[in-house]
Amino acid sequence: MKNLYTLALAVLSLAFLLTACGGNQDVSSAAQDAAEQVPAEPAPPAAPPTPTLDEVLAAQPEDAKARYPSRRPKETLEFFEVKAGQVVVEVLPGPSGWYSKILLPYIGADGQLIAVNYADAMWPKFGGWSEEQINKMKTWTTDFVRDAEPWRGERGAPVSTFVFGSLPEDMKGTADVVLLIRALHNLARFENDGAFLSTALADVHAVLKPGGIVGIEQHEAREDMPDEWANGNAGYLKRSFVTEKMQAAGFELVGAAEFNQNPKDQPTTSDFVWRLPPSYAAAKGDAGKIAAMDVIGESNRMMLKFRKVETIVIADQPPAA
Repeated sequence: MKNLYTLALAVLSLAFLLTACGGNQDVSSAAQDAAEQVPAEPAPPAAPPTPTLDEVLAAQPEDAKARYPSRRPKETLEFFEVKAGQVVVEVLPGPSGWYSKILLPYIGADGQLIAVNYADAMWPKFGGWSEEQINKMKTWTTDFVRDAEPWRGERGAPVSTFVFGSLPEDMKGTADVVLLIRALHNLARFENDGAFLSTALADVHAVLKPGGIVGIEQHEAREDMPDEWANGNAGYLKRSFVTEKMQAAGFELVGAAEFNQNPKDQPTTSDFVWRLPPSYAAAKGDAGKIAAMDVIGESNRMMLKFRKVETIVIADQPPAA
């Protein structure tokens, strides 16, 4: 009897297990069927591609395009090796953002634009500035980020800022290219009254990656002009002066281009660069003077490309035996 009872229990247990397995299979099949009936989530739309430099230039407003023959932005950015996805420093971008509006969509969301302004202590030295204008410069680092936001478009680069003499620690060694476009003469003119040029070039060296590029576009004085005139006050600097200062700051000259040379620009020691278009500062609305300046055109400009040189520190050697 005991054996028969044990056999009966085994049969009942086997039947229960088979039923349970069959039930789970039914539930699993039902869950799979339900999952197959749920529509798949649509794939997110692909991000628009970063536009080419030609596309960015073609999209600029007509007043910007009108200056292409004089400013040559395509040749300039290509010569200075600016590419999409880079971290680019633009010195003195100005409120209109002429180059910023080109750089932001061109370097794209994978890049970054670092805009840099002169030190706050430099602005009162220009003369003729109101207290309100000088104080406005003190909020430039936040104001420029706000003002540049509409220029970024769908896939434009993010924007950050600093002023010379206050380079943030986390920006050091991050930049691929620094652009000094028509920005050196003011630094030079006040060098003896605050070391503004030396400080700026030290920051330029520090912000760049090893081997990073500095692109300089600068109103160029003839080498035979007096040094006291070509000190930046009239807007012009000598090529020899710029090269000397850059080499002393830790850069090597790796290229020069002549596409922004203008032999018609032959200033005398009584002239300054702002007499020319687009400023016409000396014309004072005189149509004849404006026409004469139009014959000359925009300034004669040097285009110099420098590369950051790392300082090599040689450890002290033991004295010879």
